[in-house]
Amino acid sequence: MSSVSPLSSVSKNVHQRVTPEEWEVRVKLAAAYRLAALFKWTDHIYTHFSARVPGPDEHFLINAFGLLFDEITASNLVKVDIDGTLVDDPTGLGINYAGYVIHSAIHGARPDLQAVLHTHTRDGIAVSAQRNGLLPISQHSIGFSGRVAYHGYEGIALDLNERERLVADLGDKSVLILRNHGLLTAGISVEHAFQQLQGLERACNIQIAAQAGGNAELIFPPAEVVAKVEKQAETLKSGDGSGVARHWNALIRQLERTDTAYKE
Repeated sequence: MSSVSPLSSVSKNVHQRVTPEEWEVRVKLAAAYRLAALFKWTDHIYTHFSARVPGPDEHFLINAFGLLFDEITASNLVKVDIDGTLVDDPTGLGINYAGYVIHSAIHGARPDLQAVLHTHTRDGIAVSAQRNGLLPISQHSIGFSGRVAYHGYEGIALDLNERERLVADLGDKSVLILRNHGLLTAGISVEHAFQQLQGLERACNIQIAAQAGGNAELIFPPAEVVAKVEKQAETLKSGDGSGVARHWNALIRQLERTDTAYKE
C-alpha cells in the first residue's frame, strides 16, 4: 500500500510569492539542513534550524514537523511569527512546538542574531552532561573560550515560561550548551551560525575522543595561550570578515557534488 508524501503537496510558487531577500535566506537555511544531514548531525525529525525573515515583521523560518533534514527545501520551510501563528505552511505539517519555544525565545530577544541552529548529536549531548562542560583542550574548543553559555535542563521545551530563563542564560553570547540536551549556535547570518556549529560539534568530538583515553591525563594549555587564542578567534565570534563566506562557499561546493535539491 503506497502513501502520498507530504512533499508532493508543497506549493511550487513559494519562490514567486516571497521577496528575493526571503528566498535567499530560505535557500541558505535549506542548505544548512542538508549539510547537517550530510554530516550526520540529525536526530531523525526532532531538531530544528531557523532563520529570521528579512523585513519589518517578526517572522522566522523553521522546518515542518515530520520532514527529515535531507528532505528540507527552500519551498517547504514553514514561516511562523513570534507568537507562534503559522504564517505560511506549504506542507500542512505544522512545526515542532518545542522548536518554536526555543527559537522564538532567541529571535524575540536578540534582533542581532539572524539564525539559530540546534542539534542533538551524541558528542554534543555527552559534553552537555559533563559538569565542566566544554574543556579548553583543543584548538577548536579554545576558540570558544569565554563565549559559551549554559542552560539547565527543564524537560522537553514545551513551557513558554522557559523562554525567559533561556534568554537570560544566553545573555549577550551566541553559543549555548543546553544541559543534558544538546548544542545551539546563533549568528548574524545562516553562514555564521553554521560555521560556529561546525566548530562546536568538532570541539565536542575531540573532547569525547580525548576522554576515551581512560587514565591518560589531559593537557590543558596555559592561561596565557588560552587568552591569545580567544583574541585570535574574535572574528569567529563576530561573523565579520571574509572567513565566514570562504567557509560557507566551500560547504556549498561540497554539498552540491551530490545534492542540489535544497534550492527547490
